[in-house]
Amino acid sequence: MIRLLHIIAITILIASAGYAYSVKYETLYYVEQVAKLKAKVQRERDAIAVLQAEWQYLDRPDRLQAAADQHLDLQPMKIQQLARLSDLPNRPDREDEIGRKLEALGLFGPTSTPKDKSNDARTPTTQTPRR
Repeated sequence: MIRLLHIIAITILIASAGYAYSVKYETLYYVEQVAKLKAKVQRERDAIAVLQAEWQYLDRPDRLQAAADQHLDLQPMKIQQLARLSDLPNRPDREDEIGRKLEALGLFGPTSTPKDKSNDARTPTTQTPRR
């Protein structure tokens, strides 16, 4: 009887040690994965920082002015090109195009609901309580 208990205890001890080692190595695997992901995130942040620096370099006003002068052939603005707000025409009234289409289809007219002709059907009414 005692030998059986010893064998069971040793088996449980070996199984628990195996489980503890498996948890340990699984934890080490996940720690390694987290470290790899952190390194990847840092590389992406560095790439974003480089792209932002390149954008700021390309978006310099002096460079844009030189490119516009070279490629766009812009002329100086003349005073005749300016307009006052009062010179602009009034905005036209907004039309309800969907409503107009529904009206043309005759969908805005009154609708009739089918009535139940059986005697059991009754119209719900609201009554005030009498005192």
